[in-house]
Amino acid sequence: MKMQKIVISKMAIDDLDGVYEIDRESFPVPWQKSSFEEELKNILATYLVAKLNDKIVGYIGMWFVIDECHITNIAVHPEFRHMGIAKKLVNGMIKLCNTHGISYILLEVRANNIPAQKLYESFGFKSDGIRKEYYKNPDGTYDDAILMTKEF
Repeated sequence: MKMQKIVISKMAIDDLDGVYEIDRESFPVPWQKSSFEEELKNILATYLVAKLNDKIVGYIGMWFVIDECHITNIAVHPEFRHMGIAKKLVNGMIKLCNTHGISYILLEVRANNIPAQKLYESFGFKSDGIRKEYYKNPDGTYDDAILMTKEF
């Protein structure tokens, strides 16, 4: 079976249900749907979605502040992982950074999320430090975050 083309586009209001579903299936403490609605209204925020046959299969969110891009979140639907979708989303974000005159991108990633760290490293991100107890887990414990940056 031939793989259909993944299409990357800016998130629209009609994409909220798909993005919210992916977030719920991807993170121990997902965002509220209203948070994504607010992000669509936020002039600093931009979200991209990956679609396969008009189905949302991934998304990436970022804030552009002066010459900085901060990745807020990125996720791919569990059924569509290991297909290069996250790479396509990061590439789309980097293209936007180039059009916005961004000097660097920064993000936090769970210290135990090695696949995500490897993805970012493949794009030239470097580890810059640790944010202790940055992520809260459903059981009340916390995970450290690795701060990563990419300079242009």
